[in-house]
Amino acid sequence: MSDQARAGKFLAQRMGEKQIHELIGIARGLLADGHLNDGEIDFLHRWLAASDSARANPLVSQLVARLNSALADGVIDETERADLFSTMQALTANDFELGEVLKSSTLPLCDPAPDLTFSNARLCFTGTFTYGKRSECEAISAAMGAICGSLTQKTRYLVIGEYATDSWKHSSFGNKIMQAVEWRDSGIPISIVSEQHWRQFI
Repeated sequence: MSDQARAGKFLAQRMGEKQIHELIGIARGLLADGHLNDGEIDFLHRWLAASDSARANPLVSQLVARLNSALADGVIDETERADLFSTMQALTANDFELGEVLKSSTLPLCDPAPDLTFSNARLCFTGTFTYGKRSECEAISAAMGAICGSLTQKTRYLVIGEYATDSWKHSSFGNKIMQAVEWRDSGIPISIVSEQHWRQFI
């Protein structure tokens, strides 16, 4: 690589880092009241469209993809709004390092993790996924025979998205995980697995 090319690559990386830090500040402001309205989502979409360097980060690219999908039909439903909120929470968490995922040892995952069988099994997905939107995770599982939906005592597998933070207990999906742990400890046959483990079986 020539010195000019190397300098250009370094400059692009610095620009990307600067834009990501700016994005984190914007996201924290948008999340401050605990709700994302349509105007805030549109502003974020326009800001990202003008900020190419930031999109090299995998979580930022997921956010861009979810924004594009949510805005495609001109109507943002509550599921899409919740997915965007969750992705932005992961991005802004104080203990989140961009591009890295949560170390599974901090989550109450089943150990050893069970083999997953999808036929007629009830699955619940929570968190932010590298695979795609939650609805996409549900769709591929449903195509293999699973029944996807909310967490209940009939749920066989709770799948936790790879992007999370060490303070997951205080996140928007922490209560769901803790409920599953409580049921599991009481003898209800529910398994808590990571997205990485789930992906091995699809």
